[in-house]
Amino acid sequence: MSVTQTVAVLGASPKPERFSNQAVRLLTEYQHRVIPVNPAFEKIESWPCSPSLSAITEQVDTLSLYLGAERLVEQLDAILKLKPKRVLFNPGTESPDVQAALTDAGIPWIKGCTLVLLRNHQF
Repeated sequence: MSVTQTVAVLGASPKPERFSNQAVRLLTEYQHRVIPVNPAFEKIESWPCSPSLSAITEQVDTLSLYLGAERLVEQLDAILKLKPKRVLFNPGTESPDVQAALTDAGIPWIKGCTLVLLRNHQF
């Protein structure tokens, strides 16, 4: 198993069928500290929900993205200010503009699925 990380899940959902919710649950199962990010909810699974990236005050090891590319551009300033150690673009979230800005800021990013990476011990 990988080293425990603090993982922010942008676009986390309380709906069990959503991949973002499955990611929150699997991250928990793998002993990671999870920060669900969604202004519409107070809690997702057993974790208190952050209303925004800018409300997070601790170092984030991985930012796992579950927002569409058009909505990610609106989050770019907050992502850059958060300075996660890496950003994970789950399928359907890829944004060339955001990826280029992260590269320019020296923030590593990868395209991949949180669920697959966890299950394959590559997270």
